[in-house]
Amino acid sequence: MLDSSGSIAAMLATFLHLLAQTPVEQAQEKTAAEEGRDIVLSMLVVGLIFVGFAVGGDLLAKLRKKH
Repeated sequence: MLDSSGSIAAMLATFLHLLAQTPVEQAQEKTAAEEGRDIVLSMLVVGLIFVGFAVGGDLLAKLRKKH
């Protein structure tokens, strides 16, 4: 069984491998509207992750104060 650092390294290696396989030619075939939509969607995902961490931190702080 892998330890946690080995597991993280394996996930990171898999992610980088998938990024390397992404065809660049497909990005050139997109219209400006499609590229804009993709950018807006990625910004929304990043925003949701940010808000998730903020809310999670607040919840953890409130749980610690109750104990």
